[in-house]
This record gives sequence, structure tokens and C-alpha cells, in this order.
Amino acid sequence: MQFIDILIKNGTILTMDSSNSRIENGLIGIKGDSISYIGTGPQNMFDARTIIDAKGGIILPGLINGHTHAAMTLYRGLADDLPLMEWLNNYIFPLEKKINADFVYTGTLLGCAEMIMSGTTTFCDMYIYAGYAALAAKAAGMRCIVGEVLYDFDSPNYGTATNGLKYTESLIEKWQNDPLITIAVEPHAIFTCSPGLISASNKLALKYDVPLIIHLAETENELFQAKEIYGKRPIEHLCSLDILGPHLIAAHCVHINDEDISLLSQNMVKVIHNPESNMKLASGIAPIPIMLSNGITIGLGTDGCASNNDLDLFGEMDTTAKLHKINNMDTTVMDALTVLRMGTIEGAKALGIGNITGSLEKGKRADIIIIDSNKPHLVPLYNPYSHLVYSAKGSDVSHTIINGRLIMAERRLLTMDMDNIIKKAVTKSKEIIGLLRSS
Repeated sequence: MQFIDILIKNGTILTMDSSNSRIENGLIGIKGDSISYIGTGPQNMFDARTIIDAKGGIILPGLINGHTHAAMTLYRGLADDLPLMEWLNNYIFPLEKKINADFVYTGTLLGCAEMIMSGTTTFCDMYIYAGYAALAAKAAGMRCIVGEVLYDFDSPNYGTATNGLKYTESLIEKWQNDPLITIAVEPHAIFTCSPGLISASNKLALKYDVPLIIHLAETENELFQAKEIYGKRPIEHLCSLDILGPHLIAAHCVHINDEDISLLSQNMVKVIHNPESNMKLASGIAPIPIMLSNGITIGLGTDGCASNNDLDLFGEMDTTAKLHKINNMDTTVMDALTVLRMGTIEGAKALGIGNITGSLEKGKRADIIIIDSNKPHLVPLYNPYSHLVYSAKGSDVSHTIINGRLIMAERRLLTMDMDNIIKKAVTKSKEIIGLLRSS
């Protein structure tokens, strides 16, 4: 008999391993933070402190949100239907000069609650006061890669860019070896960061062997600015700075050509696709099928709630599959399995954590979600991969387990007081209105 902490039974397991193994009426045993057993067999071979009945539902790895700004939940719906640069320069940047650490902590907690309840177990975050975002993720029990956004202009958190690099280094040292939190180095974009700042950021990331994350080739305006200032396309510009490499995670990559794709592929740069944000801001459609055919590792992100307006990766997967079908006029492009892998194991690989999460395999961390398939929109169930991409919603997630810890059970959050978080978020929204009026 095996003594374990959690036993999950009576569900269809989609492992998302290299063979896309599928186990009907499977069992998953969790001991400590990891999966100790996955397969079939009699339940009585385990002595478990907690038994979770999946009730015939779907068991799969937790989803990976590869790019977001969690605290921007507090900007949800604030400045919709605007061009990106107007949105940034007239609303987001002015507000960010006035917000504080408590704002970021509250907004990130709200984001964590939304993500946990919609099946996300890991997210990659870029924002100011990143230390407080890390604390919020830790309090929520989420796995998180987080970094302080770096600009040429002064930040309300750290002041100058030089101080921003020092602050980032202090976060790296503080959170080293934490089981849930990883710090990344995160210059915002080539149009807000000088070549010197980007190079210094890269040097810091390489020093500590952590990811370097940047918004890249998101808009036509960025493309125009790069050519005007540097005489190069955005990716060519980074290449000239010797920035491209397997440690680089590039968010968006919308306006790229064949030469750019070749550079990304040759240098093993990872890409995060944010289709709903790119659609809402009319930034364009990233050539994801072509990038995939060139062997580029691609994950999915929601971006922030100011440009999406939710953090539901099930919706993002649905959009991803359909957007590229119509863009290519090909129903076979971006099939459900490919997209689901982007939301799980490929997303984990893109963030450099595919060895510990993103698939359900013995020895990996137990980051697991259960889908309640006993819903009208999920019946009948012929193909679970198709259902998860085209039919499922975040609200269908019944249980969320992260690092072996039960975080949500039967739709009830176990690590946070939801009523209190919502109350604080509403209070912060009133403060935001006041800040905008005083701008």
C-alpha cells in the first residue's frame, strides 16, 4: 500500500506528455509537491489523506498563462476601444506613475483568484512593484515567473533604470530556490528601453540564469520606430545587440517576416502568443502556424485585463484555434490538440519550466485541474481535446491543485477570502477614478 497525500480518481486523464497519453478511468497519486503515481488500478492500493472524485470529468495539467500583467485586473474595462499607444500614453502610463505597492498586491490577488478559478496554475507576470506581485502569487499558492518592468523613464517604484536593475537583482536573490516563485529580468520593449538598458538587462539575466522577457514586434508603430531609429526591424535590432537566445521570451511577435522567424528559430527564442489582446488593440495577427512549422516553442498568454479583458485561458485557446483558421482560410490549421499543448506543456517549455510542470507525469510537480464535464455544453463528449478548446469554459474547472496543494475544491477557493478581495478591488477602482480626474 502506498501512503500519499491526495488521490484523484474516476476521470479521463490527458497527460499532455510527449505521446499525448490518455488514461480512461485513471488514478493520480500525489505525495508532497509531486505526482507519485499515474495510471489505472484499484483505489485500495493507496492510503490517501484526501480523495478527490473527478466524477467522470477530465483531468489535465494546469494551464500556463505565458504573459500577463495581473495587477491590471483593476483596469478592467477602464479604457477600451483605443489604439495601443493612446491607451498606453493617455491612460496606463499616467496611472502607473501614481499607483503604489498595495494597488499591485490587491490587483494581483484578484488576478490570481480569477486564474485559479479558470484553471491556470502558472502565470508569467510583468509589472511595477513586482516584489508585491510575487508576494500575492505566493499567498494565493500559484506558480509564477515575475519581473519588474524596466523603462528608460523613471518608475514610481524604483526611480531610475539603474535602480530598476538593482531592484531586479535584489528580487532574484530574495526568491532564489523558492518552489513557486521565479524572478525574470523584464525590459518593457525596444521603444521604451535604450540599447544600453536592454543589454544590461540581458547581462543580468545571463548572470543568474533567469529568463529575459520583452514585448517584441507587437505593433506596426513599433516596426516603424525601429526602422527609423535603428535602421532595423525589432528582431534584427535585438540580434545586433546579441540578445537573441534560448533564455529570451518574446511576447507577441505579430509584425515579423521570414527573416525574423529564421532568427527566432535559429536562436531558440521562445514566443508567447496573445491573440485576444492583439485583436482588441487591432495590433494584428501573429504568424503562429509558420512559427510552429519552423520549430519555435510557443505558449499562450492573455496579456493584461486592460487589453483583453479577462484571464481565462480556455477562451484564449478557443480564439487561437479559430483566429488562425479564418486567417489562413484552412480548417485544419491549429487543431485542438496543438492549441491545448500550447496552453499546457508548450507554454511550460516556453517559460523554461517544462521539466517540472505542463504535463502529468510521475515525478513532475502536481499542477493539476479537473473539468466537470457533466454540463449541457460538454455533452456528449467524443473528443476531450476538442471539447477543452472549443466548448469548455473557465467556470467548468471544479478543482485546482498547485505544487501538490489543493487550492480550489468544488469551485471554492481555499487560499483566499474572495469576498474581501473583491471589496478591496472595488475600493481601488474608486481610487483610480480619482487619480484619472487629477491627471
